[in-house]
Order: sequence, then C-alpha cells, then structure tokens
Amino acid sequence: MTVTESFADATAIAGVGETRYCRGADPRATDTSLAVDASLAALADAGIPRHQVDGLIAPYMGPSAEDLIVNLGLDRVRYAVQVNLGGASPVAAVGYAAAAIAAGAAEVMLVAVGWAGYSGRRARSLSDVDASTPYRRAVRDRYGPNGVHAPAQVYAQMARRHMHEFGTPPEALGQVAVTTRRHASAHPNAVMTRPLTLEDYFSSRWIAEPYRLLDCCLETDAGAALVLVSAERARRLDGHHPVLVAACTDGRPSDPLDMYNRTDFFEIGLTEAAPRAWTMAGAGPEEMDFAQVYDCFTFEVIQQLEEAGFCRRGAGGEFVLSGATELGGRLPVNTHGGLLSQAHALGLNHVVEAVVQLRHEAGPRQVAGASIGAVTGWGDLGDGSIAVLKRGDRG
Repeated sequence: MTVTESFADATAIAGVGETRYCRGADPRATDTSLAVDASLAALADAGIPRHQVDGLIAPYMGPSAEDLIVNLGLDRVRYAVQVNLGGASPVAAVGYAAAAIAAGAAEVMLVAVGWAGYSGRRARSLSDVDASTPYRRAVRDRYGPNGVHAPAQVYAQMARRHMHEFGTPPEALGQVAVTTRRHASAHPNAVMTRPLTLEDYFSSRWIAEPYRLLDCCLETDAGAALVLVSAERARRLDGHHPVLVAACTDGRPSDPLDMYNRTDFFEIGLTEAAPRAWTMAGAGPEEMDFAQVYDCFTFEVIQQLEEAGFCRRGAGGEFVLSGATELGGRLPVNTHGGLLSQAHALGLNHVVEAVVQLRHEAGPRQVAGASIGAVTGWGDLGDGSIAVLKRGDRG
C-alpha cells in the first residue's frame, strides 16, 4: 500500500514510551513483555487510558496483535495490521497508523515493538537462514551457496562497492560510529556510553570486511511504543506539544529479493520513497533540523543520507567526515545513539527520539529550536521508509 496525502498534518504522535534498554539485565524479558511495558509507558505519556485504544500495528517480528490485545487488556480494537518491510516497518507504521486515523478506521492507534535481542533470539541467529521470510529465502537461495549468510556479510558488499565506486574511505564509516557514540553518551537510556575514538574503531576486530565490530548495531533487550491520535485531539491533551505527522512514505527497490543485480546498484526503497515524502510534507531535506537514520551498520547511514537527498550520491562519506552529522552540525544524525550505541528497538527508538527532540525535551542533546525532522527505516534487502515529523501547537 502506498500511503496518500490525506493524513498530512492531520495526525499527531501524542505519546511515546520505552523500556529500559539493556543487555540481559532481566532474564524474564520477552518480546511481548517489552512491547507491553513500552505501550503502557506511551499511553501514560499521552494521558490516554488503554481502554480507548481501538487500533494497533504489531511489529513485523515478535508479539502478534492478539498477544498485545490480551496482555494489554484491550477490549475495543477494531483495526489491526502488520507491516512487513523488515526493519523499515516501524517507521512505515507511523504512516499506516496516521492513514487509519484520517480514514476513520480508528481513533487511538498504538504502534509497539519489543525484541529481547540479547536475552532471547539474538541478531546473529539470523545467519541460521530458513524459509520463514522473503529475506531469508533470498539469502538462503541466492547468497548462501557462496557462503554469505549473516546480515553483516550481506550488507558489507554494498559498502565495499560504494568504496570502489566513490572512494569512500573507511574513516567515514568510523566517523559514523564515533559520532553516534558521542550522542549516546548524553542519553540516560543508552547501552553504550563509553567514549569512542577513531583509534578504538580501527582496533576493533573484523566481522565481514569492510565491517568491523564497531560498524555493527547492538544486540539488546528493548521495547518502544507510540500513541497516535488526530491532531485536533492531541492539541486538547494536557502536557506535551503534539508532534504532527507531516509525511510518511515507504518503498521497495525494483528487485526486493536481490541486492546485487539491480540495474542501479545503489537503488533502495528510500530512493523512490523520499522524494514523495518531501513533496507530501511541503519541505525538502535542506529544511530538516535533524535526521534519525536507521543504522543497522555504519555504511547504511551514509547510503540513506545520500538516497534521501541530504547529499548527492557518492558524497556521503565526505558529508559525515565534515562534522555535518554531529550535534551543532548542519544535520545532527541519531542524536540518541541509534542502533549502534543506544539500543536495537527495531528502529522505533529513532521515532521516539524525533518526538522528544520536537518537544524540546532532549536535555543536553537537544537540537536548538528543532521544529521539523526526518526519520528513516531500512529493511531486508533495501526496503525503505521515511517519516517527516514537525512540532505542532498546543490547543
């Protein structure tokens, strides 16, 4: 489904919630318990009782809609869907939730994720490829015979090709890791806060060249959730400034099952989705005060910055090395620490951070005067999503 412009500025994120992000502190943590805890926190943040939730979007992995309904004690859900774009699903879900509200399918939408990615099934288990998803079938059938199984192996080849085509230096990947860690150090709910230097980065062990350990996202226990309502209702709620959904689009590359043999090698879902989002929002990439970019690996930050239009293709390495993505730079990126240093909440923590920034509640990591920002999602073999959010007015 392609979301339409019918919900632009008509819907708002009224509440956000997160669990404590950690690495195995609670052996009882499950995907469902994390999603439920985050949902309760988001509802409390919005000041909306849970019995008013009548729509929800379940994560693409983890608890089902039925799991959430039962464990949250919801009794009036009339709209429930699941978005299947891999890691791009949580950001895309913002648009689907907004469209549902604008269409009258629901009044209070809950978007929740939970992943016991340290205590439970860890990301490295994705290398045990089965046929349960299109991504895994593609990796098993197309890349597995050549010894490529784990996500780092799959995505490393995209980074290596970019280095070959555009001369992107390894220092650029390292700079993404260093900047992200610096931002995480200012967040009270980040897992990795110890200072990181380029020397530390280059000392980390190889995983799949050009990816080192510090190029790879974290394995954590994490839950995050959003509550969306109409913009009109959000303005009437006590407490926070509403955060309006100005745009949200998603897309798949021309061949969503083969990353290496597309006519345009660097084409991803964001390549086509981002221009639609800028049109829908009535604002371009140059007007964004920040960007929260899905960072499963360091290079994917560089690639998405390019394909979203924040810099030209091939210039992403230069862009991050210039300091543009740091707090105080032209486009602060992943001000919470992202998947690389905060936690792996399937990318929904990026949306939470965008909301906190637009509420002007980010403390020492606050982007001064932030009024509009973008959040991207990356999934499977290049599926993409992007949301443009902006600070609304109180009623």
